[in-house]
Amino acid sequence: MDPKARPNHREYIEVLRRMTPGERLKKACEMSDFGRRLFRAGLRQRFPNLSEDVFHRLYLDRLDKCHNTNY
Repeated sequence: MDPKARPNHREYIEVLRRMTPGERLKKACEMSDFGRRLFRAGLRQRFPNLSEDVFHRLYLDRLDKCHNTNY
């Protein structure tokens, strides 16, 4: 039994199945971009006083730490 309720999961899977491979790739890229923008906004909220240069280096450092090293 699934511990987390997912009432729309079946519909989600059907939507994915109706998409072309190109549409699925586009959606994956959009979601990846959204995740990075959300991460950056949260990081900026935690460090509002950093200069853009220092903040960008922090952002890149944190992204590097999140990167899957199995590749």
